[in-house]
Amino acid sequence: MNLLVRWGTTLTLVGSTLLATVFSGNAPVLALTEQQIKEKLDPVPVFLITNNQGVPLTRTVPNNGQNAQKKEATVTDVFMSGQEAQAFINQLRNVQGKNPKMAEMLKSLQVTPVPLGMIYQRLRDNAKKPDSLVFAFNPGKQDIEGAMALLRQSGKEVKQFPSVPIFIVRSPEKGYVSVKRKTDNKEVIPLFLSQKDAQGLLNQVKQQVPKADIQVVDIDGIIQTLRAKNDPWLNQVTIVPSSETMQYIVSKQNNAPKPAAPAAPKK
Repeated sequence: MNLLVRWGTTLTLVGSTLLATVFSGNAPVLALTEQQIKEKLDPVPVFLITNNQGVPLTRTVPNNGQNAQKKEATVTDVFMSGQEAQAFINQLRNVQGKNPKMAEMLKSLQVTPVPLGMIYQRLRDNAKKPDSLVFAFNPGKQDIEGAMALLRQSGKEVKQFPSVPIFIVRSPEKGYVSVKRKTDNKEVIPLFLSQKDAQGLLNQVKQQVPKADIQVVDIDGIIQTLRAKNDPWLNQVTIVPSSETMQYIVSKQNNAPKPAAPAAPKK
């Protein structure tokens, strides 16, 4: 299903005075609550690799935290792409020379979608716990490459992208583009996790605003903005999962085994 068709094609622009407040505004305002931020993140599915009991796969890495009490940290990977999470499982299973116990464990691995809001809440809860589980985010490779290419086109020198990229369609003169959702006719400002989806909206905007482009930011900066400010327009911000992610989830649901029908009572 085309995400932009679902939202409809009514396009508007958020004024340039508001554009300045996203990342550099000086007016002191109240922050969004943690619950409000979580609610913005909950509709975004991300993917863990778990066993069939739902226990996440973990690994140990050297602990580089400033307050580290242990030499190693326990890490679980969070994938933005279900397909890439499945490819990682396949890669593990194809490693040669596994012992039988390891091979059996790998058979039980599966891709499990969870809300991004749940990961955010866990990170907040564990922020002051020195030995807590660390989440390592794995952005989609195609979107990382696209984000770095856009930054280089804008004249920035980048060797790696620091976090999960967010793509925002904007007019350099008038501000961010908003759209009206078909489901509730609410005007929202889409922050795309997929460059491809952002490009689809940009193609529509170009007909009205030839100078429109795509701005690249990282999700950490977006969350920091939501936590630091409560400008009214931030209530319009909606983080949009990639259309490929939603199609992946639908396909997994369609392929899930159907529960057995209850047996007819004996006469």
